[in-house]
Amino acid sequence: MSEQQQPGYPPQGTAIALTLKYNPLAFLLGLFKPRVEINGHQVQAGWNRTVLPVQPGQYHVHVHVPYLLPPRIGVADQGVTVHPGQTVELEYRAPMIAFLGGALGPPPQKYPGMVASIILLAVSLLILLCVCGGFILAAANSGTDDPYGLAPPADTVALTLSAFLGSFGR
Repeated sequence: MSEQQQPGYPPQGTAIALTLKYNPLAFLLGLFKPRVEINGHQVQAGWNRTVLPVQPGQYHVHVHVPYLLPPRIGVADQGVTVHPGQTVELEYRAPMIAFLGGALGPPPQKYPGMVASIILLAVSLLILLCVCGGFILAAANSGTDDPYGLAPPADTVALTLSAFLGSFGR
């Protein structure tokens, strides 16, 4: 049996299914709605799966996220051929770093900049650990000879402490 198609409507099941995602560590991207264009025409899409019915043929899919600075991040483009009755699955992943492009293609895609983000996070934590460790070591060594002359002499600290505690006894 053959099905009658109404003119102007795509064949049953002919579509582009686009899934748009951002990493939870880049949670600020959730405040911005991604912009999707198919053959230069903007379509409504959000951070989820959107099925867009289309006629069979060639399509150019463009995705980016409007942002503050730079004004467009995660720019990604993909050419797609859709055959009658076919649903083409595409997945877009926003980048972890604003100045990188996004990933658009058949699922699954990887988040661009993930390795660089992990390295930057590890270096930041190492610097923080070194700074905190330096403060802890400086505090532990404050009662000893201070080569830089930053700590008050121990007898001054003891006299000040005994005077302060003695004021409560009066």
